[in-house]
Amino acid sequence: VVNRSHTVNKRPDPEIVREIIAELKAELPYAADDIKAVVRDGQVTLKGEVEWDYQRRRAADAALRVSGVTGLTNEIEIKPKIKPEDLKRKIEDAFKRNAEVDAQRVTVEAEGNKVILRGTVHSWAEREEAERVAWLAPGVM
Repeated sequence: VVNRSHTVNKRPDPEIVREIIAELKAELPYAADDIKAVVRDGQVTLKGEVEWDYQRRRAADAALRVSGVTGLTNEIEIKPKIKPEDLKRKIEDAFKRNAEVDAQRVTVEAEGNKVILRGTVHSWAEREEAERVAWLAPGVM
């Protein structure tokens, strides 16, 4: 939930919705149809389903750029179109391709769209890289 405490230009809600939809189509052309924006007195609630975490974040950023938006609640859900076992394999394969992550020392568990990484890494940078790689997999929440 984001609230803006400073004064913004008051605009009619339907006008704000139209601009948010245009921003979403420009920013996320393949996911925009799966996202709904509801606006009441400048307060935006985003709803829907996307496959990737970055789409959820970009949708919120796009809505917040619209003039007249006074706050935002992001209720967009991440719904993978991939089975947990395929998700696990994709992350493990990505670890093997990534020179910064020792794939032998990190295990991946996937339960729906929840991923758990376990193991030991050589540095904080390697830990962050393992997390970054896992977030890139489709549907990770």
